[in-house]
Amino acid sequence: MHVKNCIIGAGPTGLGAAHRLAELGEDDFVVLERDGHVGGLSTSFRDDAGFTWDLGGHVVFSHYEYFDALLDSLLGEDALQHQRIARVRIAGSWVPYPFQNNIRHLPKELVWECVDGLVEAHDRAARETAPAADFAEWIDRVFGAGIARLFMRPYNFKVWATPPERMQAGWIGERVSVVDLRRVLENIILEKEDVSWGPNNTFRFPLEGGTGAIYTRLAQPYMDRIRLDTPVAGVDAESRTVRTADGQSITYENLLNTSPLDLFAGKLVSDAPDSLREAATLLEHNSVFVAGVGVAGTRDDDTCWMYFPEDNSPFYRTTNFHNYSPRNVPAGVSARALMAETSFSAYKKEDTAALMDRTVDGLVASALMENDEKRAILTRWETVLPYGYPVPTLDRDRALAAIQPWLEERGICSRGRFGGWRYEVANMDHSVMQGKEWADRVTRGDTEQTYTIPSK
Repeated sequence: MHVKNCIIGAGPTGLGAAHRLAELGEDDFVVLERDGHVGGLSTSFRDDAGFTWDLGGHVVFSHYEYFDALLDSLLGEDALQHQRIARVRIAGSWVPYPFQNNIRHLPKELVWECVDGLVEAHDRAARETAPAADFAEWIDRVFGAGIARLFMRPYNFKVWATPPERMQAGWIGERVSVVDLRRVLENIILEKEDVSWGPNNTFRFPLEGGTGAIYTRLAQPYMDRIRLDTPVAGVDAESRTVRTADGQSITYENLLNTSPLDLFAGKLVSDAPDSLREAATLLEHNSVFVAGVGVAGTRDDDTCWMYFPEDNSPFYRTTNFHNYSPRNVPAGVSARALMAETSFSAYKKEDTAALMDRTVDGLVASALMENDEKRAILTRWETVLPYGYPVPTLDRDRALAAIQPWLEERGICSRGRFGGWRYEVANMDHSVMQGKEWADRVTRGDTEQTYTIPSK
């Protein structure tokens, strides 16, 4: 079989590419998907008790008019609009997010510890002109010792499952709210709430079917060209041939890979140099255990999601998934859906067999459940994501600079959350746009805007 455009993966990037090819009148494409469903990490599932769960706390927001229009066309009247309400559980209290702008909610001795650290960091900043050597140094420089100790260091280790000393600081951008000393002091003295920071302060969510509903609808017109349950076994970059696990051979002119870049590098079967595969070993990721706990009864709690830096719970984030859509819980049932995420890696080991019980205990310890509500649990749903977050390590850009140009020279683009391995452009909107821009590039010769290959 020969196709002009071959796409590996039917997640947001692959489907964004397929959709854009069709928009441009280019029908000569095939999408190869290893799973039996579309959506990738943006898939949603309905469990046996009738609860809907995402693969983690997804929030749909956008930097792009194209993506906004696409969502409008896919969701129509089925889109719910939310104002973000997020909090941090710390020292037995709830601090509005971003933590660093709302420290006035802490006990007074901790407020002072944070302010003292901020003042010291502010004074030190005038003397330090060189960039921070790593993420840990950046945290200390920007936030000072107090916020670093209470929140930034423990929380980021819980999320990334990677020591911040192993991570670069260049990925941060709009991902982390930096701090303004004057603004923090004003919030403390005038007792002001400061919760509007960030591009996701408002977000949309499907009425029915979870986040995955976006991608099942996006894929629907192209299902005749999407091959489910078709993992890729090997890629010959010289002959431009993809071999599937069931023995098919597909030749192509253009190839878009959206599968994890380190795994894809291992499937190159022609003249890929050892240095390329060695570079791929420098790409690090964490894994994530997602636990869904459906509990009978409701609470007066409008929070969207919560962060947990302390060690009395295994999870780093919990989402009140019932607040995203009333249809995330079974019809006619008074219940709430708590979705918790716990990361793990070689640096942060977890016994996944025990994590569901530890999650429930953590929900109780974090005041999201009462102890006697354990008897009111209606469902426990769990899944493990082997690839959760692509970690922006100190070696990442060097690895990408070695791998991506070699692929590009052979008609292969690797894009998306794990195909591109650049977390700073790995939101859903970024991922769809990377697929869209690849399609524009191979059909019209346009220049990609969202993804940038690090220079050597």
